[in-house]
Amino acid sequence: MSQATVAKPVLGTQPGKKSGKRRSRLGESPYHGLLYITPWLIGFLVFTLYPIVASFYLSFTKYDLVSAPKFIGLDNYVRMFKDPVFRKALTVTFQYVIWEVPLKLAFSLFVAMILNMKLRGINFFRTAYYIPSILGSNVAIAVLWKFIFQTNGLVNQVLNLLGMPSVGWFGEQFPALITIVLLRVWEFGSTMVIFLAALKSLPQDVYEAASVDGCTKFRQFFRITIPLLSPTIFFNFVMQLIHAFQEFNAPYLITKGGPQKGTYLLPILIYENTFKYYKMGYAAAMSWILFIIIMIFTAFAFKGSKYWVFYSDDGKGAGEKDA
Repeated sequence: MSQATVAKPVLGTQPGKKSGKRRSRLGESPYHGLLYITPWLIGFLVFTLYPIVASFYLSFTKYDLVSAPKFIGLDNYVRMFKDPVFRKALTVTFQYVIWEVPLKLAFSLFVAMILNMKLRGINFFRTAYYIPSILGSNVAIAVLWKFIFQTNGLVNQVLNLLGMPSVGWFGEQFPALITIVLLRVWEFGSTMVIFLAALKSLPQDVYEAASVDGCTKFRQFFRITIPLLSPTIFFNFVMQLIHAFQEFNAPYLITKGGPQKGTYLLPILIYENTFKYYKMGYAAAMSWILFIIIMIFTAFAFKGSKYWVFYSDDGKGAGEKDA
């Protein structure tokens, strides 16, 4: 006779059925999930989707916030590409992106590699280097940056001590643009933290094997570190590319787009046409052109990533195809 005993529920209770009924009651309506996301859904419809649709419609109208929108077809877009101010702003925006994105990525990776070293008090420096990203968008920081680069500011005083002449940072177009680029490069904290996290996750046995084979640190950086970091580099590149095209605060607060529109980025032009000249339809058309430009550059970035981004999980290198 078998010695095994079967556990029976006490007093005839069947907890399995009870919990099953409870689960069925909670999931009996498919609309419960929609009820939980209703606040987010309302916010998305009111503050995201509706403005997008409205701006697209307004881009085909003449609207000044006073009279009703008047449909004018593609006149805003035709006028835009004939406008020398728009072409100037678009050119300056491309110049800013070309300078800002690579410099910020390179400097962020450089600092991340330093902070990845095992040094005494390194946690303090990791925190200290992240602070500029928290304070960078502050109006006070922009004013301080303008004071540092003015004619008798700290930067020119240091140059004079080194026997170099002062630079009119805000008197010429290119130096003024560089000051804005340097401010954004100085805000490298968020990008640096992402690089630092990726560096800490790299397999150390690969570096040990490379050292045994006589591979120098310089070759290890380009042959091991960069390929393994390529997904992180790609992510930071796309994010910084999008942010750079939308830059507004720094040039508006520091230079107001000057001198001679040398820092007159496209978002400033959109802002002034909206709130200064009340050309809402024209500004909406420029906003959509900026959106299309960002989408095109992002699409090209994703399209080209297959040639240089290395994903170790799939066992293939960058540009490799399935056999």
